Amino acid sequence: MPPALYRWKLNGTVLSVKSSGSHYSLSGGNLRISRLNKDHDAGTYQCLASNSFGTIVSREASLTFAYLENFKTHKRGSVSVREGQGVVLLCGPPPHSGDLMFSWIFNEYPSFVKQDHRRFVSQETGNLYIAKVELSDVGNYTCVVTNTVTKTRVQGPPTPLVLRSDGVMGEYEPKIEVQFPELVHGAKGSTVKLECFALGNPVPSISWRRVDGVPFARKVDTRKVSGVLDLPYFQQEDAGTYECVAENSRGLNTVKGKLSFYAQPHLIEKPQDVQKSIDDSLVWECKATGKPKPSYRWMKNGENLEPTERVQVANGALSISRLTLADVGMYQCVAGNKHGEVYSNAELRVIAVAPDFGSTPVRSQTLVKEGGDVLIECKPKMSPWGIISWKKTAEPLREISILENGNLRIWNATKVDAGVYTCLATNQFGVASSFGSVTVKEPTVIVTQPSTMDVTVGESVILPCQVTYDPSLELKFTWFFNEQLIHFANHGGYFEKVGGQHSAGDIMIRNVQLKHAGKYTCAVQTKVDSISIAADLVVRGPPGPPNGIHVSEVSETTVSLSWRPGSDNHSPITAYTIQARTPFSLGWQAVTTVPESVGGRQLTATVTELNPWVEYEFRVLGSNAVGTGEPSKPSKQARTKETSPRVTPANVSGGGGSRSELVITWEELQNGPGFGYVVAFRPHGATGWMQAAVPSPEASRYVFKNESIQPFSPFHVKVGVYNNVGEGPFGPVSTIYSPWSASHCLFSPSPVSLSTVSTLWILQLRYWPRSEKEESASVAYNTAGTGPPGGTVNVTTKKPPPSQPPAKVMWNTSNSKIIVNWEQVKALENESEVTGYKVLYKRNRHSPANVMETNTTSVELSLPTDEEYIIQIKPFGEGGEGSSSRQITIPRIAGQWHSAQNSNSGAAFSLMT
Repeated sequence: MPPALYRWKLNGTVLSVKSSGSHYSLSGGNLRISRLNKDHDAGTYQCLASNSFGTIVSREASLTFAYLENFKTHKRGSVSVREGQGVVLLCGPPPHSGDLMFSWIFNEYPSFVKQDHRRFVSQETGNLYIAKVELSDVGNYTCVVTNTVTKTRVQGPPTPLVLRSDGVMGEYEPKIEVQFPELVHGAKGSTVKLECFALGNPVPSISWRRVDGVPFARKVDTRKVSGVLDLPYFQQEDAGTYECVAENSRGLNTVKGKLSFYAQPHLIEKPQDVQKSIDDSLVWECKATGKPKPSYRWMKNGENLEPTERVQVANGALSISRLTLADVGMYQCVAGNKHGEVYSNAELRVIAVAPDFGSTPVRSQTLVKEGGDVLIECKPKMSPWGIISWKKTAEPLREISILENGNLRIWNATKVDAGVYTCLATNQFGVASSFGSVTVKEPTVIVTQPSTMDVTVGESVILPCQVTYDPSLELKFTWFFNEQLIHFANHGGYFEKVGGQHSAGDIMIRNVQLKHAGKYTCAVQTKVDSISIAADLVVRGPPGPPNGIHVSEVSETTVSLSWRPGSDNHSPITAYTIQARTPFSLGWQAVTTVPESVGGRQLTATVTELNPWVEYEFRVLGSNAVGTGEPSKPSKQARTKETSPRVTPANVSGGGGSRSELVITWEELQNGPGFGYVVAFRPHGATGWMQAAVPSPEASRYVFKNESIQPFSPFHVKVGVYNNVGEGPFGPVSTIYSPWSASHCLFSPSPVSLSTVSTLWILQLRYWPRSEKEESASVAYNTAGTGPPGGTVNVTTKKPPPSQPPAKVMWNTSNSKIIVNWEQVKALENESEVTGYKVLYKRNRHSPANVMETNTTSVELSLPTDEEYIIQIKPFGEGGEGSSSRQITIPRIAGQWHSAQNSNSGAAFSLMT
């Protein structure tokens, strides 16, 4: 960039500027003024910058001088008012330039008048206003004026304020003494202040409002509004008529004024540097916002541009036709209104050169297929644009077309169009040429015919794509599936290229899936042409999942189902299968329906043989000639209606427990609200039944405690059910035994020879603690009389089994395994140690239980995770089996730990004879 030369104008006259040492000097492009003089140096300055490309000017800048003179020194007369009267004390600032700030001293510095609802200092006039004079206001008042530019401060002569002795002023309505103008201009983004203050007795209140009723924006702090209304960041929507209201008990007065909005110009579209050819045309756009709407003028090389026949300015746009070298230079758009001007600069260069192919030669070789079209570009650099012509070496040009931009188009190419072509460019400054060859190739043709192919899921299929082509060219095959490029390595091994020859691009799809149905496109490409062929692949498969499963007409044992068919996947649906599951079932199970076989066109069925008061979910699967498809989403849960119980608990058994306990267990059921169990039991040989009600539907265990229960005593037991509707039947009678006591032992003596005793014989058993003597022994016998004692045998009774059930049972399902964990059971001091655990598991309530023993607190069961299982865990030790955990149902869940807490069911019992 050539260096710039800088000049300055003052009030339109170019200044005589020296490099240094004079009143005006330059530092780079900056103007330095020494020994300022307000009479000679005040005015409007503008910078001009010039180089070999032209001249531009800066925006104008004004230089003014701020000052503040002293007050006149003569005294001011006193102001005499009545108490309760309003008063205005005039400031009368001295001659000045620059913004001023006013304050008042009361009596002596630094006691300044504090503004409140009664006293106000105007920053427009400097006057002090007291709405209602009080005794405390008597004194001397001095106006203090500060120049905000020079920071100088001067004080006026004091004004005494005295009270008249002719009485107190009565009440009167407000009189507005401080008013804002009828028209106030507010600049965009500035803070506009409106002053309003009134005299009156009582002291008037000041409030503000907009005449159009629009509420003040949140940026206006209404809590501070009194004598001054601040409107920060002034915008167009803040313009309007504002009203000040002064009011007291004697009346009110108002004053109005209009706020108008103005904004300096702001450029939103600027001209950019441009390079044009000679004789070309130029259009530069220049747009600006502002209020009032800006006007536009254009400058060239620092001088205003006057319109001519070739040069026109309209709405800010500059247009120049038939450009010449004389139009070269620096141009400026100036947008302005009465509040300011903005400038934008742009350079115009005009080029005049002879034709030149140095950077844009004709392509050296162009390939075209026989029968095709080809475009050969000719783009020389020249200004102005001249004449373009073409010729073919040693041969006349055939059917060709020279376009307006000079390019050559050959239509329906044949072998005779091959050769060397030369482009010639001419203008008034010279001539230039460039050449390149054209080669005509055999076209590529796909010999495979388009087709629609039909395949079943799981089969394999070959999609053919075979061509004839010019052997001198390289051939590329590309396949697309539903318009998406096939990446053969990223499709799970389904797609494979199998074309064994250069002219074959066949592919195979192995193990076809439903997702492979769609449009397949084979695209063939060479350097001279590209063609494609498409084939549709139809995949037949099992039906898609039905949808819209709806349950209706629910009874105690039946429901009605309806659904909508899924996709038949190109094979008609022939049948539907209905499955159900409950919180108690292991996975999904087929159900009985009416009709028994649901045909492919039937979309409703009735499910029968359901259990009352059970929550069911249902799903539907469709079948066709290919197979059975995916199931539908489960229906919403539907609970069958309640009825009196009909099913009795299975697997009634017992055993275990502590001394004087009879433990009875069964498989839990559920059948209607208010469901519970009735447990009946009696000692073997007794005629009357004892009966206990167990009101918890989740209970599967009842313990009867009685000190009279002897160890290993047989009991008859039966369990029935009931709910809110009524009672159900009792199940079959089972025989269970009370547990061995830890204080009992089994004693089996050797047989006694009957030849040594009479027919009536007895057996007496003497036993005593090991720490005592035989004389303290207790006696047990089976008849009267005793014989000689046998030998002494040492026997140690066992501690009872652990009484606490396993707690915090947790499980997790993963692949085909169920992992169960629980907390270690700690035996009490008087209980036998835990030596292991028994894990009982079964698929449902009616299936036999399997038992696994472990000496750890976890087991791993290899079970299908798509079914539910019922699991119980009980500890055991030398004293027998301990208390069992409650039955735990493990549903079809994978990948998350779950816990089950033990609970004890309360029971009430009665004696029935």
